[in-house]
Amino acid sequence: MPSASTAVSSPMRPRFVRDRLTLGMYAPFVVWGWLLYSFNPSVPLLADELGVTAAQAGLHGTAMAVGGLAAAPLTPRAVRRVGRRATIVAALVLVGVGVTGLLLGPTLPWTLVGMFVTAMGGNVMIAATQVGIAQHTGPAASAAITEANGVGSSVGLIGPIAVGACVAAGWGWRPGVAVTVGLAVVAALVVGRLPATPALPRSRSRAGRADTAVAAASGPGDAVAGSSAQDAGPVGEHVDRPVPAAPRVSRHAAPLFLAALVAATALENATTYWATDLVLARTDAGPGIATATTAGLVAGMSVMRFIVGPLSLRIHPAHLLAGSFAIAIAGWALLWTATDVGVALTGLVVAGFGYGAQYPLGVSLLLAVSRGHADRAQSHATLAGALAIGVAPFLLGALADAFGTHQAFLLVPVVAVAGVVVAVLGARVVRPSAHPDLG
Repeated sequence: MPSASTAVSSPMRPRFVRDRLTLGMYAPFVVWGWLLYSFNPSVPLLADELGVTAAQAGLHGTAMAVGGLAAAPLTPRAVRRVGRRATIVAALVLVGVGVTGLLLGPTLPWTLVGMFVTAMGGNVMIAATQVGIAQHTGPAASAAITEANGVGSSVGLIGPIAVGACVAAGWGWRPGVAVTVGLAVVAALVVGRLPATPALPRSRSRAGRADTAVAAASGPGDAVAGSSAQDAGPVGEHVDRPVPAAPRVSRHAAPLFLAALVAATALENATTYWATDLVLARTDAGPGIATATTAGLVAGMSVMRFIVGPLSLRIHPAHLLAGSFAIAIAGWALLWTATDVGVALTGLVVAGFGYGAQYPLGVSLLLAVSRGHADRAQSHATLAGALAIGVAPFLLGALADAFGTHQAFLLVPVVAVAGVVVAVLGARVVRPSAHPDLG
């Protein structure tokens, strides 16, 4: 078998192997995808039930952000203390508890507390799982993380449809969101029974061992540049081998990719929170149909994630990231000018093509430049994402109260343009370490 140094210099592309552990760690993404895409479109309906303003309903995004802020420092500490497996399982249980509180809360303060607990558990769950996937798949991390998010959004695609059907049947939005609790229980059982590996050990003594190797195994010289996972050995084994030091990474790389993550998270959450309101205001769709149109956004995201995952092993992920923000602008233009529900749905699908690539590519790029501190880098990503979630839906809701939802949606292309700029700058920063065949 070729040596580790040979793996770094190999012109072969990474090989992505979907084994039991990889597929099992997709389960938390299913839970999170269902929650996000079933609850977010339900926010305007919840606001009507509680008799609160759009800005007040947007505080659910703020509560989600505060939960993310709490999760950011908690995740790496929990992984070190109890291990990655126990951290993920406990976080799944916390999601179930939080969603139950969210559904049963009779007033706004109660639902906000439920969202905080849900978001804290969900962010810990996704952060710990994403690093585990990156450690396990090594040079193919960009494809694996993107596909994991794609699986989550694909299942989440049913969420808005389920909520819309429940609303149309007169049951309200709650039964659709309640599915999250059952999914969380199933996912906890799946993760708890996965085989022990360096990326997901059963004991805490090995919980952080792979962190010191993930940057060299999936850093700019590999996951970003495209060295071969096949040369590095079977997936899940390379993290235990001595590996060469990761190539030098510009100190500007991480902040740029963090900024791209902020833009991506802001776009996705602001749109999923308020697209229903925009469709209601600009078309003749009823509440059930308007809520269900959000499925178009999720469908676009899901399709793109299954395309861009393998594509990221051929084309530099940073270049794909820049292009995804441009696609999002095109989708926004269709949605914003639509007065027909079919055109609005098309705009959401196109926007989804852009949104779907942004978060997983941004995370994989950030982990690739982490230089042996994957959990810390993921913690920074969680923190940055939490800030975006806290500001974007609330800001768009406040603008909608002041100027109307249609004018408020002008915020979307502004954020998307900022995303293009930082992604292009990020591509230039990592370009010197990229493999020639990645352009």
